[in-house]
Amino acid sequence: MPYQFTVSPDFGPDQLAGWHIFNTWLQRQLGTDIHFETHDAFDEQRQSISEDQIDIIYANPFDASFLVREKGFVAVASPHNPDETTIAVHADNPVTEVEALQPGCRIAQTDDPDISMMGMILLEPANLDRDNTEALIQDSYIQVAKALIQEKADVGFFLTEAYERLSNLVKSQLKPLVNSDIQVVSHALLLGPALAERKDELAGKLQAMSDDVQGQQLLDSLGFRSWNPMDEEEMEFMIDLIEALAA
Repeated sequence: MPYQFTVSPDFGPDQLAGWHIFNTWLQRQLGTDIHFETHDAFDEQRQSISEDQIDIIYANPFDASFLVREKGFVAVASPHNPDETTIAVHADNPVTEVEALQPGCRIAQTDDPDISMMGMILLEPANLDRDNTEALIQDSYIQVAKALIQEKADVGFFLTEAYERLSNLVKSQLKPLVNSDIQVVSHALLLGPALAERKDELAGKLQAMSDDVQGQQLLDSLGFRSWNPMDEEEMEFMIDLIEALAA
């Protein structure tokens, strides 16, 4: 049976081809069969994780805690660009700062837990929380933008990278209010127990990707500049930080 590789469902549709090519690259570097499978939703992916059907995963920071501490995954590398959150409203919305948002506002968001968590933290200056706002869960960041444009939602939470990848036409109809600047929270490539012993080998190959033209082109297709090796201490610090922010 081939090893199973998947990525967090929050990647952009324009990156799908890049991830398929990355899977081919992984197979060549590790010299083994790897099957790439995507999931439409976080719950669906987590079910596969719980059933031990995943061997390699590009995971969002929130799920990394369960993968590392409960499922024995090890962190290999993280992309150079960290995860940040952007809060946006409709371009015609008179609100120009978070503090002006009112209780009862409707928040369009995906079920990406770390972005939702950071988004709610960014709303604290307006004294908003989950008890006095309404969450409208969308399947993708494109749908979050659509909900704002159609005025079905008052506020939208975006992975900053996903917001920046929206088309100019879409962004012209939106207005960002604030971006997070945490700098230490990011997705990470993790290996399950069956491949954990190959961590250092793969980390070296990932770091070297930006040294050649083809490798850099593949990184560009994924929206990355480079990979940074990630050790156990760095992963544990990130997990502790996320848990502290969520408390």
